[in-house]
Amino acid sequence: MFEFLVYLFNTFLYRPLFNFLILIYYYLPGHDFGVAIIVLTLVVRLILYFPSLKSIKSQRLLSELQPKIVELQKKHEGNKEKQAKATLEMYQKAKVSPFSGCLPALIQLPILIALYRVFWQGLKTEELVNLYSFIPNPGLIKASFLGLLDLTKPSVILAVIAGILQFVQTKTMTPQAKRNENKKPDFTLAMQKQMLYIFPVFTVFILLRLPAALGFYWAISSLFSIIQQYLVFKKIKPNKISLC
Repeated sequence: MFEFLVYLFNTFLYRPLFNFLILIYYYLPGHDFGVAIIVLTLVVRLILYFPSLKSIKSQRLLSELQPKIVELQKKHEGNKEKQAKATLEMYQKAKVSPFSGCLPALIQLPILIALYRVFWQGLKTEELVNLYSFIPNPGLIKASFLGLLDLTKPSVILAVIAGILQFVQTKTMTPQAKRNENKKPDFTLAMQKQMLYIFPVFTVFILLRLPAALGFYWAISSLFSIIQQYLVFKKIKPNKISLC
């Protein structure tokens, strides 16, 4: 069963993406692998643009509802049944489901894994055996960006840039927290604040050990997500839902 899943993954995800990357690289003036990664990343993100819209909108709305949910939990403290009922009613009023953003994310996950493998293993010359017969073989791949950056080796600069863009992406997804009047610690808000910094640091730590091609992809993908989120959030009005 596992071998069959690996076969499906290689046949329908890894090989098509790898061949598309090589095709872009072959026909690009100057055969710049970094530019090929940019083109491939943008094409994939454009294909996933509309499926990811629902996930982004749902995550944003759920983040905005979180303080109201905390208030409901305090209001019905000690009564789990009332808490659940009131929370469900709030989701219905906001026309959002806590699971509505999961399906698009699950659809994108295998594609993202395949892209990581393409940028990690696709730099090796021996991977050219996975080319389709109608895809021209470029021979030796010069895995560099503008002749300045070797994409086969880790890059501290790219890792830091990717971490900064990851921070901005997470920050734009997190609504501005209101001041807590009773000055009691809010576990949810505290957790959101921690994750705001943990994810970027974790991103930098991981990319410091991986080929720069992955950091390059991560940075371009995060930049695309930031622009997409900005365009989506401009159309979303703040949720004004009563607790009554």
